[in-house]
Amino acid sequence: MWKVGIAGATAIFVTVSTLAHAQVPYAGAREQLSPVDWGALTDARISIMRAALQLTPEQQKYWPAVADAIRARSEHRQARRASRQTRIGELRNGGLEALRDRNPVGFLHRRADALAQRAADLKKLADAWEPLYQTLTPDQKRRMAFGTFIVLRRIGNAVRDAEDAEDTEE
Repeated sequence: MWKVGIAGATAIFVTVSTLAHAQVPYAGAREQLSPVDWGALTDARISIMRAALQLTPEQQKYWPAVADAIRARSEHRQARRASRQTRIGELRNGGLEALRDRNPVGFLHRRADALAQRAADLKKLADAWEPLYQTLTPDQKRRMAFGTFIVLRRIGNAVRDAEDAEDTEE
């Protein structure tokens, strides 16, 4: 079973690493994934985690809440990225005037709102996992930990690093 989990985790890591660091023709810009691509990537992550856990029929009833929380978190991340890209585009199109008129307080408010949304999404995800986690066997818990802390953390860190880099451009 570990081989299947490792193969799946490797597949996600390779896919996301390639997508997260794909370069567009001009220097410094990253290729943006479409909402359909983000959805497919999220669905793949959900499917791999579900397959790795090998849930029993009784445990299956808890899974929809977990999948919904993962999807909601992904959708909110996409919305934040789109908003940030729009703002960066406005600043770039405004030239020097936009740079002189930047509002650092507005930036702090936007950043605080984004962090609050991320915190709420993470809390919702933890709340969704809790009832299922209580029913998992020790082996399932190890697979969940592997998927959550090792593979998904690396993917998440790559995405957050890209987001943080975009935040500093604002």
